[in-house]
Amino acid sequence: MDGPKPQNPAQPKEFATQDLSERVGARVRKARQMRGIPRRVLSESSGVSPRYLAQLEAGEGNISIGVLHRIAQALDYKAEWLIGEEDPWDSDGLQMLELFRQASDDIKDNVMRALRPDPAENTREQRVCLIGLRGAGKSTLGALLGAALKLPFVELTAQIEEMSGMPLAEVMAFYGQEGYRNLEAQALDRVIAADDRMVLAVAGGIVSEPSTYTTLLSRFHTVWLRATPTEHMERVRAQGDERPMAGNPKAMEQLKCILASREALYGRANAQLDTSGRTENESIRDLMELVEEHGFLR
Repeated sequence: MDGPKPQNPAQPKEFATQDLSERVGARVRKARQMRGIPRRVLSESSGVSPRYLAQLEAGEGNISIGVLHRIAQALDYKAEWLIGEEDPWDSDGLQMLELFRQASDDIKDNVMRALRPDPAENTREQRVCLIGLRGAGKSTLGALLGAALKLPFVELTAQIEEMSGMPLAEVMAFYGQEGYRNLEAQALDRVIAADDRMVLAVAGGIVSEPSTYTTLLSRFHTVWLRATPTEHMERVRAQGDERPMAGNPKAMEQLKCILASREALYGRANAQLDTSGRTENESIRDLMELVEEHGFLR
C-alpha cells in the first residue's frame, strides 16, 4: 500500500523493554551508591522488598510506575530521570531544566526572552487555528472565516489523508495511534512551512500530544471553540454520523469526561469562543470580532 511509513519505527517490544529495564536498573543502582544508601535502607524507606530491588538493579525487574515512583522519592530523584534516554548526571539539558524549575519568575522570563529568537507574535505570523472537540464548528466557521478574510482554509486531517494516500479511518487502522500522531506532526510542520497566512482546523485530540500541541501554540493564534456536550453530540449527529451513540448508552457520559480531561489543555489557547446556542451567522460574526479584538491578523 502506498503512503508514508511512520518515522523511527519502534524496536521489537521485547528488546525495547529489556533496554529500559537495564537503563532503569543501572540508574537506580548508581543513584543509591552516590547517596551512600544500602539496599536494605532503600527497601525500608521505599517500601519495596530487597529482592525486588536486587532484580531491578540487575535489569531483571518488571517495572511498575508506582513502585518506581516510590523508589525515586526515597532516593530524592525524579522518576523521569531514571527512565529518560538522557543521563541525568551528564545531560546539560536536564541540569538546565532543573535550574530553570528552581529559578525565580524574573529569571525565567529573562531566560525565555533570551532563548526565543523572535517574539511569539512574529512566529505566529497571520495564522489562526481553531481547536476544540468535534462538533464545535471548526470546519464550518474555519471555512467562513477564511473566505471573509481572504485567507486559505486548511483542515489538518485532509493534509494527513493527502500525505498517506488513504482515508483517515484507514490511516488509523493501518498505522495505529502512534503512527497517526507521527503523521499529524509531519502534516503540521508541512502547513507551517507552506504558508504564513491561513486559517487551520485541527482534530480535537491534537492537544493530547505535548510536542505537536506546543508547536501549534507557538506558530498559530489559537481559538478554542466551545460548546455544551449536548450540542457537540447533536451537531455530530446532524452531520449524519450516528457512530457516537450507536450501541453506546454511555456515549454522553464519555463525551463529558473527554471534555473535562481536555479542558485545561484547550484552555491554553489564546482565546475562547462559546458557540453554544448561537446560529452559524452569529458565531462567525463573534469569531471575526474576536480575531479583530485580539489583533491576530495585524
